[in-house]
Amino acid sequence: MSTWHPREAIVLAATLVCVAGCSSLGDEAGPAVPSPSPSGKTAKSCRALHGRLPEHVNGQERIALEPGSPYTAAWGDPAIELRCGVPRPAKLTPGSEHYNPTADAAEVNGISWLIEERDGGYRFTTTERTARVEVTVPDAYAPEVGALTDFSSALAPSRGAE
Repeated sequence: MSTWHPREAIVLAATLVCVAGCSSLGDEAGPAVPSPSPSGKTAKSCRALHGRLPEHVNGQERIALEPGSPYTAAWGDPAIELRCGVPRPAKLTPGSEHYNPTADAAEVNGISWLIEERDGGYRFTTTERTARVEVTVPDAYAPEVGALTDFSSALAPSRGAE
């Protein structure tokens, strides 16, 4: 029967900490944000929007995504995620089992957003636009709706983002 010596225990503990905590070293990619596949006018509008997106949202710095896409962006950790060119939400689609013409909505700096509470935060989707934009904000940034103000300039109708 062998016995553990304090030095061996320290070496083992340090090894386990490194394996658990250091295994992600060199992993610079941000979260995987599913990319929509818009086409035509919607795709063109989303590509134009991508170049106007802010470097900071709710005080969080923009992060690189892998794979990169002109239809997605993210900020911070946990990530505030943006997807452009998403389909009409089921809550706003007549005939859908989830259709709700009186669903929660808000206008932030002239931009109309559908509000959907989700586990761990909120999803906001623009309405009345050719290219719908979806922003998911984790509850770590409560009140979550505050993040939407940082998108106002990029989404302003006068900027051509429909």
